Amino acid sequence: MRTEKRKHLEARGWKVGSVKEFLDLSDQESAYIELRLKLARGLKARRHARGLSQTQLAKAVQSSQSRVAKMEAGDPTVSLDLLVRSLLALGASNRDLGQIIARR
Repeated sequence: MRTEKRKHLEARGWKVGSVKEFLDLSDQESAYIELRLKLARGLKARRHARGLSQTQLAKAVQSSQSRVAKMEAGDPTVSLDLLVRSLLALGASNRDLGQIIARR
């Protein structure tokens, strides 16, 4: 958030903080959520780079288009296993997975 906007909100009585603070998450919970979101963003980016539709990816991982949409949205009902398997189905290597996870 821009400093100017933050100051404006705080001047009006709003408390500005992180999702971690708002939800009172532990460091482990916060790291887990961030990992899921990084994998979800990486999956969507890789699918787009390969020029595939959600339906085409779903067929490749023997799932449904709606499940792929949930994966890309970071839905908590999607397992990390399915996210990783989907990235591997798109040709991601172990190194690629590491790069996705290491991104800020």
